Amino acid sequence: MGEHLTLLLLYMTSFLTLMNPLGVMPVFLSMTSSLDRRGRRLTAIKSLITAFFTLVVFAFGGEMLFTFFGISVSGLKVVGGVLFFILGYDMLNARLSRIKITPEEVNKYVDDVSITPLGIPMIAGPGSITNAIILMDQSPEISQKIILISSILIVCLIILVILLSGNSIMKYLGDTGNKIMMKLMGLIVMVIAVEFFFTGISPYLKAIFNIS
Repeated sequence: MGEHLTLLLLYMTSFLTLMNPLGVMPVFLSMTSSLDRRGRRLTAIKSLITAFFTLVVFAFGGEMLFTFFGISVSGLKVVGGVLFFILGYDMLNARLSRIKITPEEVNKYVDDVSITPLGIPMIAGPGSITNAIILMDQSPEISQKIILISSILIVCLIILVILLSGNSIMKYLGDTGNKIMMKLMGLIVMVIAVEFFFTGISPYLKAIFNIS
């Protein structure tokens, strides 16, 4: 029992660090600033469901998928970097901030942003996906696999609580505060995108120029 608890805490710590809920929350708040309380709650739930199933799928079949399609984690980082850069640029220019979203548009908007970029690759990013694959490979026993899936679920629930607590933050910031936060976070997301992109593309450049 003690070993299982230690393993659970170890897995949870690694996923919590890589999924970085405090880094996700400002982006979530910016992207849902035009939604009401219900819309933000729905977006948070759908994005975490997307992230959870993505991590579980990659945990069980990620290595096989990578081999079958001939892709690598570096490739994921490059794509994630491009997506982050586009997202950050739109945030910097306040293009994600809309004066009003009609009731007919809410469900489509929630579905769009909850899957990409919030669910993938903001929450379930290259780091957490790689972590899921590695930890599953290092968990040969059924009990260890159950602990791994449980740790992913618990971390997703923790992130959900953190995102939902952002409703009170939205209330105090107001429209001006939301716009300032969006532009600031847009700049930060673009910096993260550059780091992701060059980290991912480095192995390719080394291979092209035969740099050891």
